[in-house]
Amino acid sequence: MNDTTTDGAVTAVRDLAHTLHTSLAQVLKGKTAAIDAVVTTVLAGGHVLLEDVPGVGKTTLATALAGSVNAEVRRIQFTSDMLPTDVTGVTVYDDEARRFQFHPGPVFTNFAVGDEVNRASPRTQSALLEAMAERRVTVDGTTHDLPDLFMVIATQNPQDMAGTFPLPEAQRDRFMTRISLGYPEPQAEIDMVLSQGARRPEELVRSVVSVDDVLAAQRAVRDIAVGEPVARYLVDIVSATRRHPDIALGASPRATLHLIRAARARAAMEGRAFVIPDDVAHLAVMVLPHRLSMRGRFATVGDAHSTAVTVVSRIVASTGLR
Repeated sequence: MNDTTTDGAVTAVRDLAHTLHTSLAQVLKGKTAAIDAVVTTVLAGGHVLLEDVPGVGKTTLATALAGSVNAEVRRIQFTSDMLPTDVTGVTVYDDEARRFQFHPGPVFTNFAVGDEVNRASPRTQSALLEAMAERRVTVDGTTHDLPDLFMVIATQNPQDMAGTFPLPEAQRDRFMTRISLGYPEPQAEIDMVLSQGARRPEELVRSVVSVDDVLAAQRAVRDIAVGEPVARYLVDIVSATRRHPDIALGASPRATLHLIRAARARAAMEGRAFVIPDDVAHLAVMVLPHRLSMRGRFATVGDAHSTAVTVVSRIVASTGLR
């Protein structure tokens, strides 16, 4: 890719990111950082986990993102009695055709909105593993490809709440980012109350970009340059999580790849054709903590995650270029 093409591609990514951000901001007031993180994940080609207490807008954000792209969207409402085939699909015998036919499940879509994913059993949660990692699904020994644009936007309640199952480590590792929305600021909540009419907020969203637009942006993001010093800086941060005395299980090599992909996306969103250390430092607290297993005992799962965020922040602050 030549310099002119790079400049044009980066500009297109920045414009698309701004368009998506503006669309999402219509329905989620005062959550600029969360919206930026979600858009970054889309452009990096990752999956996002939205975790927080009920009622703060997790599903609203997920459905608004899916609605902002002129793509196929399917919502999966996870429950404790779901089976893996309820997600991936099932092969049944067709008497008329006299052969087995595969009936695709809701995961065969561009945006799979998994609502309250941790209400499903670990067995059902694991049905997403192959889809998220390899963009394909194997059922009864036959592999079926998923669309080129495929993203899981999963929401979950805090794991201490009734009726939830913890996400397996392998499942958490497949989410590029984990985002907590938190309660809105008072003024944002006032604006939300005043703007509520007969229509739900997500109904205000219209498709503003196409699937081809998003795929082109993802390809441009993959071409963003990463210098060796920045790559070494990133690896030093990830490696430090594997040696830290407060961490029982550090970040995986997949986390390294997710972090650099997210950093490339942030660089393009900032209008740059190259990654800088600040891109890595900014995103580390969104990409790494949910993958870590902390030592010690915590009153809640939220406390454990907050500790992981603090530890990653300290690692970032103490790591420099070399």
